[in-house]
Amino acid sequence: MMSYAVEVDGLRVARGGREVVHDLTFSVPRGSVVGLLGPSGCGKTTLMRSVVGVQIVASGTVTVLGHPAGSRQLRRRVGYATQNPAVYADLSVRENLRYFASVLGAPRGDADRVIEEVGLGGARDRVAANLSGGQLHRASLAIALLGAPELLVLDEPTVGLDPVLRGELWGLFHELAARGTTLLVSSHVMDEAARCERLLLMREGELLADDTPDALRTRTGAQDLEEAFLHIIQGHEVAA
Repeated sequence: MMSYAVEVDGLRVARGGREVVHDLTFSVPRGSVVGLLGPSGCGKTTLMRSVVGVQIVASGTVTVLGHPAGSRQLRRRVGYATQNPAVYADLSVRENLRYFASVLGAPRGDADRVIEEVGLGGARDRVAANLSGGQLHRASLAIALLGAPELLVLDEPTVGLDPVLRGELWGLFHELAARGTTLLVSSHVMDEAARCERLLLMREGELLADDTPDALRTRTGAQDLEEAFLHIIQGHEVAA
């Protein structure tokens, strides 16, 4: 079995005639929870779209589970939850999940399983148009979980959620990793960084750090990760 779920080499992406991702190279170990951290607009979503295979790239390679990103072989092996909820507003939560399960070829019973996993059991029969923002994000996450994908790419999955539910979802992420699923999770909330096994810190389209939380604290002499990130960013600015 390959040791990496995602391998990115020399990735460059241009949008609107401007390069927004600059020569990124990194790997994501299988069965790990890797955090993609950085401020809004730093290129996290563009990078995740590249991993999923829906982003046109200028140069470089992105290999996912041994295949080029976006390959037909990966359709049922990769789950992707975007920042914008991807559900049908006129269908209930359960109807949405059953529809997407049929599209993906997932077992029919998967809909009820993932509804419970993301904490939407009490809203399973509610029409999506009547869900709160946080519930919509959880519904999109549930869709990404259908069929037990080997890689989950989650773009800010906890945005708009209260601290208790955020904690429950991070617990679920680690349970999935323990079963062998690989998770690449983006966030601009620095306190979520400590929940990851490895961190990729991005700023202005560049990768400033790729290490474990403990190693980043040791490297910078910082007491917490937010302070460590500030050290890394300031050091990068001085070097530039």
